[in-house]
Amino acid sequence: MLRIQRTTDRAAIVLTVSGRLDCENVSELCESLDGIPGGAAVVVDITDLVLADRDVVRLLRTFEASGRIVLRNCPAYILIWMAAEDIQ
Repeated sequence: MLRIQRTTDRAAIVLTVSGRLDCENVSELCESLDGIPGGAAVVVDITDLVLADRDVVRLLRTFEASGRIVLRNCPAYILIWMAAEDIQ
């Protein structure tokens, strides 16, 4: 199960993602991001993310590298995966 909660934190829009994020439901995250006006600062807080698959990690890395999002409270296993993807 995936839950995405949208709030505002000072000058940024915060999407708090909890549950499981995989290829079957990643479109929900993409739709949430697409609903945010261009140029707005977007923070994706994944403190309560329980599971993410490889494709999701690649997508998060791509979004972060492009400046579309800033990851907050990123679990260590995701940071390790993202670093490993940069090497490949």
